[in-house]
Amino acid sequence: MPPRLPDSRSGLVIDTHELSRRAGVLKEITQVAQAPADLGIEVIGVPLGSPIELSLRLESVVEGVLVTGTAMVRLQGSCARCLDEISETEEFDLQELYCYPGKELDDPEASRIEGELIDLEPVLRDAVVLDLPFTPLCRPDCAGLCPECGANLNQDPDHGHAEPIDPRWAELTEWAQPSNDTKNKE
Repeated sequence: MPPRLPDSRSGLVIDTHELSRRAGVLKEITQVAQAPADLGIEVIGVPLGSPIELSLRLESVVEGVLVTGTAMVRLQGSCARCLDEISETEEFDLQELYCYPGKELDDPEASRIEGELIDLEPVLRDAVVLDLPFTPLCRPDCAGLCPECGANLNQDPDHGHAEPIDPRWAELTEWAQPSNDTKNKE
């Protein structure tokens, strides 16, 4: 069974017909594609359908087509310390050699040109997901949340609690505080 061709309607699929398999032929592409599903990790990623600005250079070489360029994406997620929402724009470098059929350079995992189409999604996924921070922060000096009550320490840096009382002495604290009966007698 022949390999399934990528969906040419996707903004992440590029037609290489104009390169005509002649080494040295260049094509520059600037386009906007929609983000595919699951482009990220659990705490941060690219929202489904958000725009991806691609700026690419396709160069025909003997083995196939060398794709280099950048992808500008919007990241969205949560800070690992304070749980505030993070939304920022990030640029990722892309570089991949897509081999012509029969020119895989002895690498079974090499990216291939299917028909005259190349699919950028796996390369984009590798570039974005592997470069995302495992513990994203809203800012480098994020103070996080209070471990006792959950207050955001970025909003209240002077936040604090009274010194905890040793449970063995907790009942003695009642003796140190005057009761209502003692106050009434005075």
